[in-house]
Amino acid sequence: MWNYAWQIFENSLYFIALINPASKIFFLTAQRPQLNGKEVRHISIRASLAAFFILLGCCLGGHFVLEKIFRVQLYALQLSGGLVLLFSGMAAVQKGVFYHDSDQQKHPSYDELSIVPLAAPLIAGPGTIAATISFSMQYGTISTLLSLLPALTINLILMLTSRGISKTLEFFAFAGPVIRLTGLIVMAVAMQMMLSGASGFITGLK
Repeated sequence: MWNYAWQIFENSLYFIALINPASKIFFLTAQRPQLNGKEVRHISIRASLAAFFILLGCCLGGHFVLEKIFRVQLYALQLSGGLVLLFSGMAAVQKGVFYHDSDQQKHPSYDELSIVPLAAPLIAGPGTIAATISFSMQYGTISTLLSLLPALTINLILMLTSRGISKTLEFFAFAGPVIRLTGLIVMAVAMQMMLSGASGFITGLK
């Protein structure tokens, strides 16, 4: 029982690193015109629910769709998802921002913003989807969902408090260091995911 609980805890931390709540905080606070508290709550809750259902679908049927319909092996998804994460983390480390201005276009409605790009691909991104499918195969559906829920809940709480967090970081001039540190962690996770994918590819050749 203890080992099972510890495994869920470790997987939850991994999902938190993949979801990268810091990037969601700065994404929400960078929107212009600036979002008020009600808008942040609406967007955050809607995006989190949408991301959960996307990941739930990946957990339940992702492996079947991936291999049987698209003929894509899991290691290919791990390599491509890791590559996307690597570029995202590298941009944060080098430039101190997760997104360029072109990534923060004005959307016609906050409902649309909450689904694209916030729910997907920012929360339920390539790395998170790859990990969800991989974990569901390795640990089972229930264990994967139990690991996802705390990660999504923590991400939601941080999104809901994004305005206060952003103001505090800016007041103490911590915003830049936090972004770069988070970017470095994302790069490390991306490299590990790519190494896992490469290992799976090599194993498949034997």
